Formats: sequence, C-alpha cells, structure tokens
Amino acid sequence: MAKPKTKSNSKGATSPGFNKAVQLLLHFTAVLQFCYGVYTFHTTQMPNTVPFAGKFKFLTFICALIQALYYIVSLVNDFVGTNELAPKRPPAIRQFKDWLMATLAFPVALNVGVTFWTLYAIDRELVFPKVLDPVFPSWLNHVLHTNIVVFIVLELFTSYRAYPKRSKGLTGLTIFMGAYLVWIHIVKHYSGVWVYPVLEVLQLPQRIVFFVAVIGFTLALYLVGEFLNNTVWAKEVKLAKRKSN
Repeated sequence: MAKPKTKSNSKGATSPGFNKAVQLLLHFTAVLQFCYGVYTFHTTQMPNTVPFAGKFKFLTFICALIQALYYIVSLVNDFVGTNELAPKRPPAIRQFKDWLMATLAFPVALNVGVTFWTLYAIDRELVFPKVLDPVFPSWLNHVLHTNIVVFIVLELFTSYRAYPKRSKGLTGLTIFMGAYLVWIHIVKHYSGVWVYPVLEVLQLPQRIVFFVAVIGFTLALYLVGEFLNNTVWAKEVKLAKRKSN
C-alpha cells in the first residue's frame, strides 16, 4: 500500500510564517532601540563640545537617524507593503526600503561601527574622550556604535532586498558622504572646532588622505553589502533577474 506524499519545503529550511515572525521581531526591536537611542543621545548634555548644530554634526547621530528611519520603514512594509522575494510590481515603500538599506543603512552603519572601534582601540581620546563617561552611558555607546552593525547584518541575512543599479547606489552614497564632509567643514568654520578630536591632530595633507580614505572605505562597504546580498540570496537574485527580463 503506497504511502501518501507529504508536502515539503522546497528550501528545506524554515516556514514563511517563521521567517515573517523573525522579520517582525527584528524590525520592532530595532525601532524601539534606535528611536530610544536617538532620543537619549539628543537629550544628553555633552561636555567640551560646541553647541553649534547640536548633535546633527556627528555622523554617529545621523547614522542612528538613518537606522531608525530604515527600521520604521521596514516595519511599515511588513504590514502594508510586501516581503515577497521577487515581486513583479513592488510597492513604493518596498522600493524605498530596499534602496535605503543598500545605499545608506548598510554602508554607513559599518563605516561608523568599524571606524569608531578602530580609533577607540588606537586612542579613545580621538573619538570618545574619558570626560564623556559620566554623562554617556555604556549601553548607549553600544547602541550607537555596536548594535547598528549587529542589526544591519542580521537584517541582511533575514530579509532579501533588490539592490539598485550599482552606479546609482554608489552615486547616492558618494553624495551623502561628500555632503557630510562639507557639513563638518561648515561646523569648523562657524565654531572654530573640529567635530572629532582626531581631526585636530592631523595636518592638512593628513586630513585630505583621511577624508579620501573614509569615502573610499565607505564605497567599498557598499560593494561588500552588494556581494553579501548576492551570495546569501543567490537564488532570489537570479529569479528577480529572470522576472525583469
């Protein structure tokens, strides 16, 4: 007597319901964490810092805003958009979510996290002086400089996104980073102080090399994100390409 055939998951992995639950949990946790982190950082009185431009002069703060925005958009997309792997006509919120992750959220988060902890390991006074310890809690430091990397990497592995055309993605990221470099020079002009102590100890030629290296590193991180996305979601990328042809 033949046994009835049972349906199996074609990927042999987790069910769509479980994947959706993981995405919702990740997005909801991230929204709470980064929104609270932004609020706490914004209201923290930091000693030995110029008041000009408030917290908006720090890339760390701008990055946290980007992360909060990205996860809010992701959470809204979970309910009113679609997380379909390769939708024929993705809604506008899904298109914006994918663009924001690829162009800004991923590379800027890794830039901030890697750059901060590298300089911190060399000499913490260059990026996070000890004078901040009494007013800047350790948990907030990790939310802004560690969890941004942890959560965006988890996001890359749990949610597929369609990367924009490389030239468009790199152009958007270059404009963002270029605008920030112009911005910190404006802050220096009106306040007389560099945003980051490390810039105070660098001579002009060294600062130029530093700025070029930062932009180059950030653009390289965009390519890393694209590579990881195409590797982790190889089947989905091929399917999306077939549908677009």
